[in-house]
Amino acid sequence: MGIVLTGGAVRLTGSGLGCPTWPKCTPESLVNTAEMGIHGVIEFGNRTLTGVLGILALLLVAWVWRLRQSHREVFLLSVGILAGVVFQAVLGGITVLTRLNPWIVGGHFIVSGIMIAIAAMLCQRVRDEHRHGAGYALVDGTTTSATRRGAWAILALSVLMVVLGTVVTGTGPHSGDPDAVRHGFDALVVTRFHALPVYPLVFACVVTAVLVLKTAGASQAQRTTILMVLGVIVYQGAVGYWQHLTGLPEGVVILHLLGSVLTIGAVVSFWQRQTSRYVTPGAPLA
Repeated sequence: MGIVLTGGAVRLTGSGLGCPTWPKCTPESLVNTAEMGIHGVIEFGNRTLTGVLGILALLLVAWVWRLRQSHREVFLLSVGILAGVVFQAVLGGITVLTRLNPWIVGGHFIVSGIMIAIAAMLCQRVRDEHRHGAGYALVDGTTTSATRRGAWAILALSVLMVVLGTVVTGTGPHSGDPDAVRHGFDALVVTRFHALPVYPLVFACVVTAVLVLKTAGASQAQRTTILMVLGVIVYQGAVGYWQHLTGLPEGVVILHLLGSVLTIGAVVSFWQRQTSRYVTPGAPLA
C-alpha cells in the first residue's frame, strides 16, 4: 500500500517525469542528478522503493518455495505478488516513455489494486494458519445466500468504482507533469459517472452489514470485516465529495488515494470470509 501512496506523491508534486526516461533516470545516468532538483529526487526515490519491494517479494517466494506442495495457494499468491512487482516496474517505465499517458497511468494504478487484493488474500491465509492451525476455513462462520450475494455485489461495485476513479484522475489537474496529456472528457460528467456506483455500493454495504450482524453463527471476523468495509466506504465517499467541492487540494487527494487502497483490502477480506473455499492445510509455515 505504501508504494501506491508514494506513487501518488509523485503525481501530486508534478514529479512524474522527474526522471524523463527509463530504465535509466537520464540517458547518461542511472540515478537522478543534482540538476534535476526535487522532482528527480522524488521520482527516483519511488523507483528505488520498487526495487526494495521486488527484493522483499523475491525473498517471500524463496521462503515459501518449500511449501509449494503443502500450501499451494500461499505459494501461488506469493508468486503473484512477485510477478506483479516486475510487471509494475515495466508498466511504470512505459508510463514514463509515453509521457504519462493517462490510460497507462490508470492501468498502473489498477494493477496496484490487484496486487493489494492478492496481498490481502495472502495475509488472511497466513494469519489463520498461524492462529488456528490445520483445518480452519476462511469462511469461519455461518453465511447465507443473501450475505454471499451481498459480498459479490460489494466486490463488483467496488471494482467499478475504482476503475471509473482512474478515468476521473486522468481527466483532472494532477497529471504528474504540467505538459502531460489528459483525457478530453468533461470533468463534471466523468465525476458523476464515478459517483454512480457509490450509491448502490453504500446501500449494499448497509444491507449486507445488517444481514451479517443478524446471522446466527456469523463469526467475529465476518462481523468485523463487513463493518470495516462499511466504515471505509463511508470515509471514501466523504473524502471524495470533500476533494470535489474544494478543488482537489493535494492533501485531500492523497487521503482519497489512501481510502482507495483501504477499500480494496477491506472488500477483499470480507468477500473471502463469505465465499472462499480455502481451508488451512496445517503443515508448518515456519
